[in-house]
Amino acid sequence: MEDFRIKDREKEEVYSKAVKAGKRTYFMDVKETKAGDLYLTITESKRMFDENQNKFFYDKHKIFLYKEDFENFVTGLQQTIRFIETGEMPPQDVTERNETAQDDLDFEDLGK
Repeated sequence: MEDFRIKDREKEEVYSKAVKAGKRTYFMDVKETKAGDLYLTITESKRMFDENQNKFFYDKHKIFLYKEDFENFVTGLQQTIRFIETGEMPPQDVTERNETAQDDLDFEDLGK
């Protein structure tokens, strides 16, 4: 696990952290927009083998996380981890209930 910083602020990438976790590597990259706003990209990379081409490739999935979403994202992640560790359902706050009612969206609908 190695940190590195890019000194040239002209570049889009400002900071990067790689975390190896078994067969996967997670890259957390802080990037900067042309307007100077910072945001986070999280990339999951997994080495896989393509039997048809008889060679390895990297399957990657990426999410973009913006500053205004950090608090809610971290809270949700902590609650989810706590559930996995303890099996206890986290309390649902009023904001979550309102958002859930408004966004009545099935995860499977996202791919359509």
